[in-house]
Amino acid sequence: MTTDSSSGITRRGLLRAFAATTITAAPTFSNAAGFLRGSGDIRRLRMYSGRTGERIDTIYWIEGEYIGEAVAEVERFMRDWRNGQTHNIDTRTIDIMAAAHNLMDVNEPYLLLSGYRSPQTNAMLRRRSSGVARNSLHMQGQAADLRLDSRSVSQMARAAQACRAGGVGRYTGSNFVHMDCGPVRSWGR
Repeated sequence: MTTDSSSGITRRGLLRAFAATTITAAPTFSNAAGFLRGSGDIRRLRMYSGRTGERIDTIYWIEGEYIGEAVAEVERFMRDWRNGQTHNIDTRTIDIMAAAHNLMDVNEPYLLLSGYRSPQTNAMLRRRSSGVARNSLHMQGQAADLRLDSRSVSQMARAAQACRAGGVGRYTGSNFVHMDCGPVRSWGR
């Protein structure tokens, strides 16, 4: 961690102060792709996990640069909660999640249902449900299943689809949306 010797301020402390005082405008659906290409100055991700009770609220990108420490924090948060295994989370997935959140103009953090899944967890879930892909992008750290109480599955899916940056699955019966950075496609109702 770097420290400014004249003031004793750490980079993380500066980022937290910056995050606490910054107000960013939400992009519109029409410029979502521009947001993903880097038109936003700050990218922030807010989530909580009902499984672990953990919360994350972090700025992970500023002025064209990912903040390694913040991305690592997201990776720890999105671990396989069943066995504690972590994996690199593709920053494209993080960007899609953050962009969709901004497009919905909501302050509520995402509820993370599933981030990274170990092969063992994915196999167990496949035995229980026909809706789990054998080669799920969750196992590559390229997908997340998310919920918001204040937005419908349709609203969340439309925001993610506006990013035109990956797959979007609607799971209305289970009240969540799958977002990934794989090929652009959509499924579900």
